[in-house]
Amino acid sequence: MIRYVFQRLLGMIVVMMLVVTIVFVIVRVTPGDPAAVMLGPDATAQDVADLRTRLGLDQPILVQYGSYVLSLLQGDLGRSIFLNIPVTAALAQRAEPTFFLTVFALILASAVALPVGIYAAYRRGSIIDQAATVIAMTAASVPSFWLGLILIQYFAVKFGVFPVSGYGGPGASFFERLHHLVLPAVSLGLVSSALILRFTRAAMLDVLNEDYIRTARSKGLVERRVILKHALKNALIPILTVIGLTGAVLVAGAVVTETVFALPGVGSLVVSAVLRRDYPVIQGALLVIAGLYVLINFVIDMLYLLVDPRVRY
Repeated sequence: MIRYVFQRLLGMIVVMMLVVTIVFVIVRVTPGDPAAVMLGPDATAQDVADLRTRLGLDQPILVQYGSYVLSLLQGDLGRSIFLNIPVTAALAQRAEPTFFLTVFALILASAVALPVGIYAAYRRGSIIDQAATVIAMTAASVPSFWLGLILIQYFAVKFGVFPVSGYGGPGASFFERLHHLVLPAVSLGLVSSALILRFTRAAMLDVLNEDYIRTARSKGLVERRVILKHALKNALIPILTVIGLTGAVLVAGAVVTETVFALPGVGSLVVSAVLRRDYPVIQGALLVIAGLYVLINFVIDMLYLLVDPRVRY
């Protein structure tokens, strides 16, 4: 088990070093002078020279890379050109809406997809199974931003049940902020539930045909226990994998949804940074999202140890 954990940690380090290298190269391969591109056409030569010095672009490339990696190890993601604050502070200020939106959407997606996928596999070939498959394929093809606009039109504008946009005022309570996240979470969660549903159904179908399931039934065990204890437990590996990957994708996919609902999260920060050519913020957000992606995969790998004894051995 220790060897397994060590291998996964080593893999995390290697992946993150590759991501750091790619993010470092992004600015350097920008056509023309990266500092001039960031500042725009109205910048003076002195402004461009000052920014080049501030970003270390006037140093040899290997020195730049070493300084960049050293700064990252110290938790320094750079300084925003437009906001004039550290990138870590800018991301921290916007982290809360993105975090709760992602968690809320993942919980909703799992709550919808898991029971439907399990029951569809149990009733394979029935009308319920076929309907679940059609709905899953339809949901997977629907853009989250389009669904978000539809939800705004009906549940916010027409019926007035939920807010149109925003995240509440500065003094808003936790439940008021969650109220603002309902529509964004539904638009993200329903689209994401399609993939979880299809993987859950496929994993359960593979397990339900195994000999030990027929043996459990022949012993007279209650059908619910056969499905939930024996079948689901052995199908958890692919299900956990797809749930973890969905959570990571939701973090990155929240960019468009936050823009549609005007949420002050990391997604809207990245969009504004792209429009303003604030590369330090873009680089920092890419690193953080990639780090979360790698961390979620590591957590899923560790959960394998709990659900499958073969991994431990």
